[in-house]
Amino acid sequence: MSKRQEGFIVEVDTQESLKKKTTISRSWILIDTNGESKILEMDKYDIMQRVPIYARDLRILEPLLSYPSAILGRDKAIVLNLEHIKAIITTEEVMLQDPLDDNVVPIVEEFQRRLPSVNLNSQTQGEDEENLGPQNDLETSEDNEFPFEFRALEVALEAICSFLDARTRELEVTAYPALDELTAKINSRNLDRVRKLKSAMTRLTSRVQKVRDELEQLLDDDDDMSELYLTRKLDGLSSPSSDNGVHTWLSASPTLGSKRSRASATTHGGSDVEELEMLLEAYFTQVEGTLNKLTTLREYIDDTEDYINIQLDHHRNQLIQLELFLSSGTVCLSIYSLVAAMFGMNIPYPWNEGHGYIFKWVVILTGMVSASVFTSIMIYARHKGLIGS
Repeated sequence: MSKRQEGFIVEVDTQESLKKKTTISRSWILIDTNGESKILEMDKYDIMQRVPIYARDLRILEPLLSYPSAILGRDKAIVLNLEHIKAIITTEEVMLQDPLDDNVVPIVEEFQRRLPSVNLNSQTQGEDEENLGPQNDLETSEDNEFPFEFRALEVALEAICSFLDARTRELEVTAYPALDELTAKINSRNLDRVRKLKSAMTRLTSRVQKVRDELEQLLDDDDDMSELYLTRKLDGLSSPSSDNGVHTWLSASPTLGSKRSRASATTHGGSDVEELEMLLEAYFTQVEGTLNKLTTLREYIDDTEDYINIQLDHHRNQLIQLELFLSSGTVCLSIYSLVAAMFGMNIPYPWNEGHGYIFKWVVILTGMVSASVFTSIMIYARHKGLIGS
């Protein structure tokens, strides 16, 4: 090998090693069809070598990037991003990110418990019905067979729906007493408590809405649902066709492969996605119920806010009425003070001679005039509806 070729190989190896160094490795747990698991540290290049998916599909699994909930069907894998559940599902294993996370540990245990159940049951039934004939064996396998990817998808959907429903129930247990306490007594502490609960409810509603929208989008598109039938597509890939003596396989192109898989899926009849549709509808209904709980809670919060605003408006009106009383009294006292000030001046008056009790009449008449002015103002305000009856 020439020096130039050796330098080129060294340069390529250096570039690959630099890529590996700049790529962040994350913890993944692999769970196979028997429920056995192992934890590996892998970066995106290791994942792409293990599962035939593209780097753009792995971007939605990045925890540092804000991507909405997604269920993507690829040729040989399902890419799943549902809140803290970030997984890649194939026909033989499930790859789950961050298995040591507190929210992911119960999901790992559920995968290990439920994934091998159908295989074990089918083996037991196969031993019991070994001598019943090939037709009975075929019917039993058709009844008990449920694709591995659907069982894994069901565990993930059940986990995320239960998680969101539990968070909703916790919020309800905290929110309703706080709202009742705020209705009974309006103060800054109760208002701040309800404000934080409302912010938490808004964030949770957005998370539930994302999961609901993704399930609804899948249910509305039969082609997207057919892409999730990995076992069916795998059967299509394992059946070579012959054209002039040359065997051809489904292309590695995702576009061509998906077109052929959809074409093969439509040959199964109109109900080719019926089982998946029933599965998705069940969890869509559950998520819809969780969203309805949050909607009811939001309506209760809105009603409480309306009630508080009414109370605040009532108190504000009372303050305005008090201000009107005080302002009217101030005007009347100003008139009284003006007259008293005028008569208190050191000015000789011709009518003072021989009238020693005129000061008494001035005080009495001025007080009567001021009282009559105050009464007139109150009558006018009551007539115009400025104060209550």
